[in-house]
Amino acid sequence: MNKRPNIVLMMADDMGYGDFGAFNNGFVRTPNLDQLINEGTCLSQHYAGSPICSPSRASFLTGRYPQRTGAVTFAELRGLDRFSLREVTIADNFQAAGYSTGMVGKWHNGAIDPKYHPNARGFSEFVGFRGGWADYYKWNLDVNGSIRPGDGRYLTDVLTEEAIFFMKRHANDPFFLTVTFNAPHAPMQAPEYLIDAYMAMGLSRGIAITYAMIESMDTGVGRIVQALDDLSLSDNTIIMFTSDNGPDFNLRPDVVPEGMDASDFIRFNCGFRGAKTSVYEGGIRLPMIMRWPDGLPEGARELNDFVHFVDWLPTLLGAANISKLDGLPIDGINILPALRGEAPWVEPHRFWQWSEMPPSVTTNASMRDGDWKLVRPRLAFRFATSLDEEYANRYVAADHDAKYNPGRYTSLMQDPDPEIIRDDPPEPELYNIASDYGENTNLASEYPERTRVMMRELETWFEEVNAERIKAQQETLAR
Repeated sequence: MNKRPNIVLMMADDMGYGDFGAFNNGFVRTPNLDQLINEGTCLSQHYAGSPICSPSRASFLTGRYPQRTGAVTFAELRGLDRFSLREVTIADNFQAAGYSTGMVGKWHNGAIDPKYHPNARGFSEFVGFRGGWADYYKWNLDVNGSIRPGDGRYLTDVLTEEAIFFMKRHANDPFFLTVTFNAPHAPMQAPEYLIDAYMAMGLSRGIAITYAMIESMDTGVGRIVQALDDLSLSDNTIIMFTSDNGPDFNLRPDVVPEGMDASDFIRFNCGFRGAKTSVYEGGIRLPMIMRWPDGLPEGARELNDFVHFVDWLPTLLGAANISKLDGLPIDGINILPALRGEAPWVEPHRFWQWSEMPPSVTTNASMRDGDWKLVRPRLAFRFATSLDEEYANRYVAADHDAKYNPGRYTSLMQDPDPEIIRDDPPEPELYNIASDYGENTNLASEYPERTRVMMRELETWFEEVNAERIKAQQETLAR
């Protein structure tokens, strides 16, 4: 095989294990994703870079832990979704190697300053939205820096069509395309005929809406795969599908239909504990589906090796025989030999950390060492004063407004960070993921030495990456 492979990475938003028909006994209709699972490789121990969107996406794009990059949370109006301009992206690498590079859909790694626009981060073409979400019917799309007003079509369908249009225009080039769907991220909106079909199955309206959003996306996946077939590109195209983090079970009131609340959207997630924002398995463990007829073994395969978002940059560069551009050292490793069954897998230690407020080692952190997983549960906090709570609420209101009126927001919010009071940190927890994937049995008291050693390693890692975070954020937050 001489020709370099095309790459089409499709990423859902807030889609968990239980949102695939193949894993929830078909309650949600995902025939196209199920077919990809039956035709390719499914990585069953695959982990996002973070339990929240912006940091997770930054880790995929850079091959580095998001804390190093400055992208530590979703707060785009505070600039905390950005990753440093010193970072070299996967798209930068493919672009330098002569690939046509495109992104369709959600960016969420720099919503205001044009220096952080996808066109400035390695993507020659961008059609989508730069913030954390968009209304599915009242959308406005950024097209290479210019705004295209919405026309009332369902957003998932629009993104699908733009992806197909990109592939048709670059059918004779090697291309790297990311299709970052909004679904099933809030606001919870879907075609009514699909909602009705799920409710006719006896499902609640909240779950019916969610599954309808997912089915619409699955239809888009099928159209993209069919377009590759029609263009005779399927054999030498790496098709990938995953999600950025687990399902959202704590939806804000401003993004759910009137008369409903977050509890209406809690659904089956294959027995995994936790969800979006949590470093338990339900927040970070997501399947990765891959198909590459020319480069990977054919037929349904499950790969149970432990893989992290940071591994994809070196792996995809390896698949395309591209040397990595000079830049900052990456955390990922090339897993292509493991994908091909050519070499035994050596599992590295991996780390996660996210906090809603300024990062803290004691806040919602975890690490894996083989089958062992250490969890530092989310640290409870409260606002120091009513004014600090007002700052937080003001951000939520502005965030909602910015999705419908992005032109109003041309600079970062000037409110100070809310002051918070943290409770005492909870004791770390220890789980054996091989025998207890649901994280039901805390083994910390039975294995105190292992717990102590892993906790020390987690703290050491955090000190290292936090030093880089401070430098990166000094740059990204410069006003």
